[in-house]
Amino acid sequence: MDALSRILSSTLIEAVPPNISAFAAQMLGACRPLGVLFYGAGMRSDDLDALLDFYVIVDEMRDWNWRNRLVCLAGQYLPPNVVYVRQMIDGRLMRAKVAVMTIDQFSRRVGPASFDSSIWARFTQPTRLVWVRDTVAADHILNAVRKAVLTATWWAACLSPGPARPAEIWRHLFSETYRNELRPENAGRAASIIEGRADWFEAILTLSWSQLGFPIHENSEGARFMVVSRVRLLKVRRQWRQMRRLGRWLNAARLIKAAFTFENGALYLADKIQRHSGLAMRLSPFEARHPLICLPILLWRARSILRRS
Repeated sequence: MDALSRILSSTLIEAVPPNISAFAAQMLGACRPLGVLFYGAGMRSDDLDALLDFYVIVDEMRDWNWRNRLVCLAGQYLPPNVVYVRQMIDGRLMRAKVAVMTIDQFSRRVGPASFDSSIWARFTQPTRLVWVRDTVAADHILNAVRKAVLTATWWAACLSPGPARPAEIWRHLFSETYRNELRPENAGRAASIIEGRADWFEAILTLSWSQLGFPIHENSEGARFMVVSRVRLLKVRRQWRQMRRLGRWLNAARLIKAAFTFENGALYLADKIQRHSGLAMRLSPFEARHPLICLPILLWRARSILRRS
């Protein structure tokens, strides 16, 4: 195992609060995927009341317990599928947004040929493997995460505006990837990802550039930079602009798909309203089971609650 893999492996197995491990195990039930990855703001803050983010990596999309076959089919062609899960763990109500993707889909979307920057950018960030089936599955997931890091650092080298410290290189890269998605993020979001882990991000940047064969230059102020020819730079940035256009279409398609396949979407909406307003949005059993049919009523009620708050 090379130095980069050792760092990523030790990060994946870092301890998490027992409630997180219990949530993952209870969520899976009888399902036995390759593994469950825990990431995002909830992981960085250890706030168990926040909306948690998990990725479940399966062999085949049908391995998850989907409500119907059409949802499973949608996940095969436009992954990931997303479900909203609420569970009581040790007397505490915990909530999570759970994305499900096959290992083949995951591996392709974190590779250098992928135009889906939203996937590889997520798994360049520190991530925890909170449930894993066996050592073979752990190796598959580690290899995919390593591939995500190599892809991200290649783009970081090509998109960096000039000599910069490693933290600044990462902030610039994450800001660029957010622009590829249909979600506005403030300037501090990229910085918050790196905060407290600057040494870790510097280490994986240095090791990845070494693995990729990039000559690392450093000026007297400690800023790192790559010598990239103007012709190559123009080509790469043209490719990035194309990725941005494709990425926005891809995210738009996922949003449309989510309107029809996001399991427990009405509960997700109700919980989000309550977190933002402090007011409860109660759902009938029919509304909880059929959020798409009830969408106009749900949106009207949500609007009314937010106006009152």
